[in-house]
Amino acid sequence: MKGINNKWMRAAIPALLLHCSIGTVYCWSIFSQEIADYIGHTKGATEWAFSFAIFFLGMSAAFLGNIVEKDIHKSSLIAAICFAAGMAGTGAFIYYGGAHKGSTLALVGIYLCYGFIMGIGLGTGYLSPVKTLMLWFKDRKGLATGLAVAGFGAAKAIASPIMQAMLNGLGEGGIYKMFLILAVVYFVMMFLGHLLLKKPDDWHEPAKSEKTPEIMEVIKTRPITNYIGIWLMFYINITCGLALISQEKMIVKCIGLAASVGVISTVSAIFNAGGRLGLSAMADKMKDRNTMYKIIFIASIVCTGAVILTGGIKNGAGNMPLTILVLVLIMVVNAGYGGGFSNVPTLLSDNYGMGSISALHGITLSAWAFAGLTGNQLANWIVSNFGKAKLVDGNLVNPTGYQTVLIVTGMLYVVALLISMFMVKPMKEKAE
Repeated sequence: MKGINNKWMRAAIPALLLHCSIGTVYCWSIFSQEIADYIGHTKGATEWAFSFAIFFLGMSAAFLGNIVEKDIHKSSLIAAICFAAGMAGTGAFIYYGGAHKGSTLALVGIYLCYGFIMGIGLGTGYLSPVKTLMLWFKDRKGLATGLAVAGFGAAKAIASPIMQAMLNGLGEGGIYKMFLILAVVYFVMMFLGHLLLKKPDDWHEPAKSEKTPEIMEVIKTRPITNYIGIWLMFYINITCGLALISQEKMIVKCIGLAASVGVISTVSAIFNAGGRLGLSAMADKMKDRNTMYKIIFIASIVCTGAVILTGGIKNGAGNMPLTILVLVLIMVVNAGYGGGFSNVPTLLSDNYGMGSISALHGITLSAWAFAGLTGNQLANWIVSNFGKAKLVDGNLVNPTGYQTVLIVTGMLYVVALLISMFMVKPMKEKAE
């Protein structure tokens, strides 16, 4: 590996190997029903495994950010081991659950493996390449971080058909066999990323004898409300994105496009990944990266408001202009959701410098942890308590419930825009 020393082999490729592996956590919806059926539990009970995975992703990033800061080789190895071990353990407990239908041990074991152990791998794996990318791509930090985070977003689109083919082709017990096989595949990919990942030779870490500033000291180099604002607008953007994305398939059915759900889901995933790459690359040309968040929130408010005012979800079936309007909203929210992720590390580095960026980025990802527990649940609660289900083209949907979700997310986007405008102050000069 010593002879290989360029930004693509030492930063971009290993980042993609890591993020394209851990990003498959979002494939949960593909096999969650099959797991529930195989182990004899409800789908609702198994869904908590995914919520726990996202929660522990954010919390492990927050608490292990200092390890990433000090040693990316240790953190990327921890990521590879924990992610692969979590997948293998999930497969083992699914196997046990199949032999002992309704077993509480199997369900708790899946929570522990897919949620907690994989969650640690997710958090450390997500953080590990980010600072390295920004160091190698000093002039295009947004493009660099967008590339990796786009890999995380695109992982579902890449892995979904492969997983579906494995489930169909592995026969009896294919669900647990798939997890065991993929545990090996992803460990190899992530271990290779671990071996390749390296900071540039001209970057010198602070000597061990030097006192590393505490995170609060770094945050207080600017008004404390500045960081609180960044955290809150990041949290709101994820919460709103998850709320809409979790209802996306039902909204598509509600506007009479049930036959196109798969295609629209793929296109929205492309917008999600494209937002991660494109919006962060565009922000490289902006004097203040916070401008990109203002653009994301304004676009989301305009599209959400248009669908609310026209009753697009209620009246979309059979009405082409309203159908197109709802689809535009879905794509805009997906792009803004992805762009919110990729712009956070670069916004933080512009405000607080590169010295403690991994630890600071890790703490900020705690917003993702809490949004992972609130976004989906907020939307589900609204749909369950507002409006009534009715048949549209043979599908049971709740148009009033989905419209109410938009009213709530629209108000939250307004709050996020105000935070972006008045709490996150522009910088006179970018921090180094």
